[in-house]
Amino acid sequence: MAFGVNREQLAAWKEKVSLGEIAYLTHYWIDDRFPGVTSVTKVGCADLERLTDWCTRHGLSPRYIHRRAPYPHFDLMGAKQKEVLLREGLYEHMERFRL
Repeated sequence: MAFGVNREQLAAWKEKVSLGEIAYLTHYWIDDRFPGVTSVTKVGCADLERLTDWCTRHGLSPRYIHRRAPYPHFDLMGAKQKEVLLREGLYEHMERFRL
């Protein structure tokens, strides 16, 4: 279940993804498969080569890219989510979702 994101934020993320830009969308998320995880950051980019390079730069396996057209994305959770958000300077995401 996802919540904590509005239509404007989602629309902006989709537009950036569609343009082949790396786009970040963090939202609250609860899934019994991941106890203790309360949020996820979807890192999207329609340019799969660029998204693959992004994964590699951050020490993540491109194998886990969700190749769902038209919005391919990689889900960041837990400690790696915080690490990447810090590295990318996305402090607002961290503050808003108490990471």
